[in-house]
Formats: sequence, structure tokens, C-alpha cells
Amino acid sequence: MKCIPPLTNCTTCPLYRDGLHEYCGIFGAVNLPNASELTYYGLYALQHRGQESAGIVSADSGQFHIHRGTGLVVDIFLNPSVLSSLKGSVAIGHNRYSTTGSSISQNVQPLTSVFKDGFIAIGHNGNLVNTTQLRNELVEKGAIFQSSTDTEVILHLIAKSTFKNPVDKLADALNQVRGAYCLMILINDQLFTVRDPRGYRPLSIGRLDNGWVVASESCAFDLIGAEFVRDIEPGEIIHLRPGGPESFKPFPKVQLQQCVFELIYFSRPDSRIFGHSVDKIRRCFGHQLAREHPASGADIIISVPDSSNSAALGFSEESNIPLELGLIRNHYVGRTFIHPTQSIRDINTRIKYNPVREVLSGKKVVVVDDSIVRGTTSRRLVRMIRQAGAKEVHMRISSPPIRCPCYYGIDMPTCSELIASSHTVEEIKTYLGVDSLGYLSEEGLFINVPLEAKDYCLACFNGKYAVKFEENFQKKMYEDIQQSLLENESVKK
Repeated sequence: MKCIPPLTNCTTCPLYRDGLHEYCGIFGAVNLPNASELTYYGLYALQHRGQESAGIVSADSGQFHIHRGTGLVVDIFLNPSVLSSLKGSVAIGHNRYSTTGSSISQNVQPLTSVFKDGFIAIGHNGNLVNTTQLRNELVEKGAIFQSSTDTEVILHLIAKSTFKNPVDKLADALNQVRGAYCLMILINDQLFTVRDPRGYRPLSIGRLDNGWVVASESCAFDLIGAEFVRDIEPGEIIHLRPGGPESFKPFPKVQLQQCVFELIYFSRPDSRIFGHSVDKIRRCFGHQLAREHPASGADIIISVPDSSNSAALGFSEESNIPLELGLIRNHYVGRTFIHPTQSIRDINTRIKYNPVREVLSGKKVVVVDDSIVRGTTSRRLVRMIRQAGAKEVHMRISSPPIRCPCYYGIDMPTCSELIASSHTVEEIKTYLGVDSLGYLSEEGLFINVPLEAKDYCLACFNGKYAVKFEENFQKKMYEDIQQSLLENESVKK
């Protein structure tokens, strides 16, 4: 069956899945006797960043221990003997949601190999945009690939570098790649971590007893009782030695392009990333959203839990409209391979959310969400809220319309699948079945917050990509994006 996304009711279509999806989370520990156990808890705290697979690699006096699997962290390491077998005072871990490469066991990270200088393991959060070119060049020179991930390209580039010093090897390899990357690299028993020069993805360093930890988000430090020290700077290589971290900055300085969606949606609200409290920034977005799109006459505000909770609080505070618990989220949703029939077409939504009828019945409701992707989930939520007795439903979105895909590490639909790339706000309002719809403006993201617009990547809103793609990639994707933006200039209203 062929259907035209995103305005479709087809529940058997692969495009039925809606929403943005996380990418990866990385964690590392050094000079800590229970490094693998701490890494397990770190990955547990970062589970929201990837649910497809996870793995831990530890080093112990020249011996290396590896355990990887598909599924959730708690299931992969369910047997206590697994963690106890991962001995050593240094370990790295990785949660994965595939953005490059399929979901197969060969792609589970950290990837490991043996090269001329010993053992190497690598975990990667991000996405490279010149992978095909580099991979083809490496294959022509005799490289053999075991996975389909861009991470293995980095591994090969490190292995083939002629430099002797590990930091020089890393700099040599990474000067050849383009795109977004945060890396955790174990070379023998030495731990290195790197953040790309534009700083697309967050990465922080913490202190625990006499050791050091590194994580994609600071919430992982809270779980294990570590002290947040600082963000790893864009373009910085850190050698995490037992005596303390040693910093290197071998890359040319470029304009920052930190992912604003980390602040809007991806990172946990209790994290501190890019130097800021995620919860505080999201509340500011909610305040500004209420100024730009007030909802006078509304009875209650509700959030779409959990990522929009902070923005909804901000909207409520600014508008003086009470925030109520109108939707309950089921946090134990697993994967389902059963396509619902038309008679229960809302089952996928109801599995995840359920309305509180006593809260919604007879009320004029403002629903605050962080984003609209294809619009299918939002449409079903609106229908569910109306069925619960809401008199009016108004939707407010704490980000600008998503018109363009992300190529820097977020699993985002193609341009043609993004509802805002081909429909005006008024058309989206009609499709969702809401009484009114308002998005936060691009300018609004940076009003009354300690953020500089020039330091953030907004490509998913405006199609301005800072890092050039491969020639064939650019021709296929970039031109499609620009054409769509030109044709739908009215969406900016």
C-alpha cells in the first residue's frame, strides 16, 4: 500500500512511527576499582539516548573484557556474573540507537579490534557526513569492515595512522572526518575522550573518589554520586589518566554548532549540558511560547509527558493558567510488532498515553509539546483528549516547525515526511484537529535565555547546514531540502 506522508491514517505503513528518536549515549570510568559497575549505572542513566543495544569494555592489567548485546541495559547485564567478569579499573560503555548502520549485532558498540599498537575499543555518539567516501578509500587500500557503522571508519583511520603517540593518532584520524562526534576510546589501558570542534553533542567530565568519569549527560554523574567538573570543550581531546585529565586541542577552531534539540527535547531535564540547566532553559522556552501565543480563556495547561513537562510549567507560570496532570505516560512501553487494526487505530498512542478524564472533561485545554514531526501522534493525542470530554483543544509547541532532516546524529524522518516541510501552520492545525496551534519562533529560542544563536545548530528548522556533505549525499538530500523550503515559505507565518 502506498500512502502520502505525513497526512495519512495508514497504520500498516512503515511511516506509522512518529516522533524523533535518540541516537547514542557514552560513558567512561578510569582509576576506579568497580569501573564496569559504574559504567553500567552510567548507561542506565543514559538509557533515554538509545534503546537498541548496549555494551561495556573494560581493561585489567593487559586483559580486556567485553560484553555487548541488543535490548535495554538492564536486560543485557541482568546476570550479576556478567558485570563481575568485566574486571579492571578502566571501562567504557555505549547505548545505541542507530542513525548510521542497521540494527544488527555487528553494529553493537563499543567496537573492538586489535591493531599494531595493541587493543582498541571505541564508542561513538554522533554521525559523520563523509562516511561513504572514507569507507571506499579504506576498502580500496585493503581495509576489511565488519559492521555498517560510521564508527568503524574512525577505528580504521586510527589504526592506519603512522603517528606513534595516541593523541597524535586520534588527531590525525579525526582531521579526516566531517560531522558530529563524541568519542570514548580505549587504547590498551588508556582512556581518551573527544568532542568534535563544532560541539554538536554534549560531553561532560566528573570526579569520583580518586577516579574520573565521562558521560554524554551530567545526570549519569548524579546516579553514581560523582561530582560534575566541566563540559569537555569542542575540539578537545582528553587523556583520562589516573593522576587527572590531560587536555589537548589539536583541531582548528570553528564556529560552534551545538544541537539546540538537546535543550528542547533529547537531554534529561535534570542534566546540565552546554553549560546550562536543561530544565531552566525549557521553562524559559515555555515562558516565551506563552508570550508569543497566549491562550486567554483556557482553563488548564497539560504537557505531553515527559520531555515537555518543563516547557509546560513555564507556559503555566507565564500565563497564570493552572498546570494539570491530563495525560499519564506508561514508562514500560516495549517494542511491538503487531499492527493495530483500524478499529483500534489509536492503540499505539494509548499504549504510551492515557487521558485523565476527570481533569479534561468540559475544559478548554492547552496541550504543550516540544515538537511535531510527522504529526500522526499529535493527531491521535488530540482525538484522545477530545474523546475524554475536552471542550476545546489548543496546541502549543516549544520549538519552531521542523522542516528539514538532521544529518548529525538524530534519527529524523526525511524532508518529505516532515509535516512542516510541506504544510502551512494553518494546514497542520486542520490536520491535527485543534482549535489553535502556535509554534515558538526561532528568535524566541534565544530570548531571555543565556544562549547565543550563533553557537547552535538550527538546521532542522532552517536548512542551514554548517558541515558540507559528500557530493552525492548533498545532491540527493540538500537540494531536496532547499526546494521544499522555497516552495513552502508560507510555513514561516
